[in-house]
Amino acid sequence: MALTGPDETDLLLPLLTGSTEEHPFSTFLTRVQRRCDALYAALFIRAGAGEPLSYWVGPDLRQRARELGLAELNELDRVQYDLLRPGRVYASQEYYDADPVRRAQRMRHMARLGVTDERSVRILADPDLSAWLVIASKNSLRAADSALLSSLVPYVAAVLRNAATQDRSRIAEALSEAGNDRAGMGWIAFDRDGTILALPDRTRDNLLAVLNYAPQPGDRAGALSRLAEAEVLAAAHRFHETPNADPIAAVVAAAPRIEALLFPPGAPAEGIIPSPAVIALLRLPRAPSPTRAAGLAHIFGLPRREAELAIALYDGFSMAEAAERLGLTLETTRNYSKKLYSKLGVRGQSELVRLVAQSSAVLA
Repeated sequence: MALTGPDETDLLLPLLTGSTEEHPFSTFLTRVQRRCDALYAALFIRAGAGEPLSYWVGPDLRQRARELGLAELNELDRVQYDLLRPGRVYASQEYYDADPVRRAQRMRHMARLGVTDERSVRILADPDLSAWLVIASKNSLRAADSALLSSLVPYVAAVLRNAATQDRSRIAEALSEAGNDRAGMGWIAFDRDGTILALPDRTRDNLLAVLNYAPQPGDRAGALSRLAEAEVLAAAHRFHETPNADPIAAVVAAAPRIEALLFPPGAPAEGIIPSPAVIALLRLPRAPSPTRAAGLAHIFGLPRREAELAIALYDGFSMAEAAERLGLTLETTRNYSKKLYSKLGVRGQSELVRLVAQSSAVLA
């Protein structure tokens, strides 16, 4: 059964936008329910080996089954769904073709739920993504209803694969932002004219806290500072002439001071949004966390006070200033430092500071 023009408007448009609804896919499922005169329509989506996400319209048949003491039905159906051949529409009585006793028992259970007939189709059976579309009715379903489900399979599959790809991209972007934030880093992408093309939300928020200005896509680099505009435009010209040019270390704001590494973006990605000409990797001010010493102590097996001394020296305090900060005598502080050098295998304060700087503890 081929989908008609009205079908595309009635079913496919809600399907395409379904993942962004407050109740995902509710409009699409409602339209399927109405078209099939069904009691219930559901879409089950499972990523990996986890529990499937359930989206449905109509009565909550799974909850009703639990209330009626038929929870086993849910578990058995889940097993049967995994056995369905992708793309083929199944009637509920086909689940147990080789077991008439089990089939009769299931039909009695369905009757208690107010369901006479059911159709299920497995949309996807990828290792990392599976999905099923199910309808249930108080009346006998028609061949046309099965044909409709069959015709929807490739469209639902395409939408779900695209939604999964977007979700993975969002997760990767969120994790990247969190990592950059921990490291006190941010980035801004500029075009050849020095206009901002893109930047993460956390970079914008950090710049707002530092500069009292939140840059937005479409703003010019000059909105950051005159220094930024001059540096970005010079870098854009250089990278246009020499795409493999070395990165440029630059100061993009003087007070407060913000430095950036300007570098070319590499091979441009094709798309409807213009490719950037310059990426600015920013060093942003970040308040130190009081948990850094605890992290350092855990990583290297240090006593807490020795770890606190290592962090103080990393922060730029002299031995005398560190002693005052920690409430220790200078002699005790020097003894701690000697123990630190021995335990960590470093030859002095400079090597100690370098070791701490390379530790994940300072990202806390």
